[in-house]
Amino acid sequence: MANEYDYDDDYMQGEDEWDREQLLDPAWEKQQKKTFTAWCNSHLRKAGTQIENIEEDFRNGLKLMLLLEVISGEQLPKPDRGRMRFHKIANVNKALDFIAGKGVKLVSIGAEEIVDGNVKMTLGMIWTIILRFAIQDITVEELTAKEGLLLWCQRKTAPYKNVNVQNFHLSFKDGLAFCALIHRHRPDLIDYRSLSKDNPLENLNTAFDVAEKHLDIPRMLDPEDMVNSVKPDERSVMAYVSSYYHAFSGAQQAETAANRICKVLKVNQENERLMEEYERLASDLLEWIRKTTPWLENRTTDNTLPGTQRKLDEFRDYRRKQKPPKLEDKARLENSFNTLQTRLRLSNRPAYLPTEGKMVSDIANAWKGLEFAEKGFEEWLLSELQRLERLDHLAQKFKHRCEIHEDWAEGKEDMLQSQDFKRCRLNDVKAMKKKHEAFESDLAAHQDRVEQIAAIAQELNALEYHDIVAVNKRCQLICEQWDRLGTLTASRRTALDEAESILEKIDSLHLEFAKRAAPFNNWLDGAKEDLLDMFIVHTTEEIQELFEAHEQFKSTLPEADKEFNAIMRLAQQAQSLSSSIGIASPENPYTTVNPQDISNKWGDVRQLVPQRDTVLSGEMAKQQKNERLRREFAQKANVVGPWIETQLDAVASITIQMKASLEDQLNKLHQYEKSVQQYKPHMDDLETINQEVQEAMIFENRYTHYTMETLRVGWEQLLTAIARNINEVENQILTRDSKGISEDQMNEFRASFNHFDKNRTRRLEPKEFKACLVSLGYNIREDKQGDADFQRIMSIVDPNHSGYVTFESFLDFMTRETADTDTAEQVMQSFKILAGDKPFITAQILRQELPPDQAEYCIQRMAPYSGRDSVPGALDYMSFSTALYGESDL
Repeated sequence: MANEYDYDDDYMQGEDEWDREQLLDPAWEKQQKKTFTAWCNSHLRKAGTQIENIEEDFRNGLKLMLLLEVISGEQLPKPDRGRMRFHKIANVNKALDFIAGKGVKLVSIGAEEIVDGNVKMTLGMIWTIILRFAIQDITVEELTAKEGLLLWCQRKTAPYKNVNVQNFHLSFKDGLAFCALIHRHRPDLIDYRSLSKDNPLENLNTAFDVAEKHLDIPRMLDPEDMVNSVKPDERSVMAYVSSYYHAFSGAQQAETAANRICKVLKVNQENERLMEEYERLASDLLEWIRKTTPWLENRTTDNTLPGTQRKLDEFRDYRRKQKPPKLEDKARLENSFNTLQTRLRLSNRPAYLPTEGKMVSDIANAWKGLEFAEKGFEEWLLSELQRLERLDHLAQKFKHRCEIHEDWAEGKEDMLQSQDFKRCRLNDVKAMKKKHEAFESDLAAHQDRVEQIAAIAQELNALEYHDIVAVNKRCQLICEQWDRLGTLTASRRTALDEAESILEKIDSLHLEFAKRAAPFNNWLDGAKEDLLDMFIVHTTEEIQELFEAHEQFKSTLPEADKEFNAIMRLAQQAQSLSSSIGIASPENPYTTVNPQDISNKWGDVRQLVPQRDTVLSGEMAKQQKNERLRREFAQKANVVGPWIETQLDAVASITIQMKASLEDQLNKLHQYEKSVQQYKPHMDDLETINQEVQEAMIFENRYTHYTMETLRVGWEQLLTAIARNINEVENQILTRDSKGISEDQMNEFRASFNHFDKNRTRRLEPKEFKACLVSLGYNIREDKQGDADFQRIMSIVDPNHSGYVTFESFLDFMTRETADTDTAEQVMQSFKILAGDKPFITAQILRQELPPDQAEYCIQRMAPYSGRDSVPGALDYMSFSTALYGESDL
């Protein structure tokens, strides 16, 4: 690629011809020396110095390097301060290297000729500098340098009939062209109508005097030389006219520069506002998550059913009232971040990097941790409710069995310790022995009940029942009493055996009663206990099983009635026998069970049977209601679940529709957003039903695979997907409009990207991206140069080396290729124009040229200028311009 400062070959060829002619024309050499000297001094005076003799004063290279620093605004290497010839040659070479570094070809100009004072080479070098720094950058309607300057003169003098600028020698000889240029821009300085083509010397003096006095353009030409020369020196005239161009174009450039700076600063201020808003939202959301997550991770309760239910109510309040606004804050924060990044890309700024720990990914991870804790929290609460419900049931069962056992054991120790058999007759003793045998039978029958009590207490210990101390104390008392009963029973048996050798007769009838009454009494106690037994079920099948067991029990009642009548007949026979021999009815010595107890217990059992029927029927009604709740929830969930899945698929398909415009896609997404909001009452209905389900302690539902949790997750994913797609489409519209891209171009970019995005992941692998570029007309060669070009493009679209190209990066790259953006160099050049070509600027100039708020913005952020030519209050606009396009840490 040719250097951007290379000159036209024909034009340079003409320059060589002029050089040869000037060897024979001392007049031109004189004109160039005077003009070039004045031009150099117009710049050197900014550094507080000047030259008198152009071929002598540049020989040591010091003022030549100073001149280049002033006109370029750049720092050259430190000069050699020695006075030897090689010091001078070294300095001149540094200047010539700097000129060559600007893309200028120096033909036959060497440092030795300059040091030796070669006039021709010195003038040629100065002309090269003038071309590069005063004329080369002149651009008028795509013409540059000499042609651009000539076209500018022609345009500005076109209204003046007696001026016809065709070249830079004869066309300016009568002075009217100079006067016309001044009058066109400053009509208050020259009375152009009073000028005449017949007075060239007066015209030239008028133009040169006005330019020097009012425009700060020094006299570079001699009027007499211009008039007396057959053909004035073209280089001298071009150098002088270029000063006019720069003087008059400065005002327009200053306005343009100020506008450009205002535009850039406005973008920067808005970006900073968005950054501050993001930081605030991120801090608030992370703080809320930080405070909420430990509460969700806390897996402790007061170990009671009411306390755990209160915690569940608090969790419902969190899900319905506390979390939804924070979810909206999260979506707004993500949208704000994406909008900010899009604005930064569009304004050619680097991507915004939030404060450490506040990245979108950090917030997403924190939110993910919150939801993980939330999910585990709800599962734990439901499990805890189940556990506490079972604990409560076991505790009630333990209490009931303990009360039955304690009622049975009451007085048994006193009875076993009694010495009544020592005062009884033989029959009484034998009766006591039989009674004791019946008691032993009864004691053995109660062994299972005591073991059940101990087993329930052990289970309560394993499940960490909150009042386990009282349970263990009561169980211990029962077990200790049971051990004492066993010991006392054995002792009384021994004593009765000893007394049996004395007392032999027993009452056989009472004995038969005792034998039959004891097991029947035990059966009655067991039946009564079973009829009063508590139960917990969750399905109609389980309660049906209890119904069947109860019916089976009822089927045994006729046989029990027969046994009851038989036992009662035994008692009646004993009474009849006692009456037949005329004695009072003796107390049955063989059992503590009397006919009245049997009768009372049998009456209790017969009353408990219908009561049990009523309890089971009530539980059946409750389970049938639960079944209706399951069906009601399933019926609505089986509609809402597929609807959410359908909407998710529909939203995902919108952005890949090629025929729809971005506005159509945005409208359709807003329609989906409105439709989702209108559908929210269905979710609220499900939440209401789900609350009833949880309050009814329903933990399973075989009629649907959807749970409230899965529906909530799907609903939140749908809201997030719509918000994210709306934000992406809005950013694409912002990109399209700000870059001036047509709808057809945007559709073409989208169609090409989607064509190679086979998996619909919204990103392309490098090979897919390269094929996409080729499909859009990029010529990427299949060689090393082509690979290098493609790697350069990849460094732009994938600066983080992630290995893929997102649609946003692809669109940003394509829009850069079709639109112009501001650069740091342009902003820097704009400040340089405002500063009058100085490498620094003052607060006074900023307040004069910029709006107040943006002027203060620059003053507060610009660093002090520390160059050699600094003045009090000087500000460094170069580092400020670079910072605008560097790290976003303003």
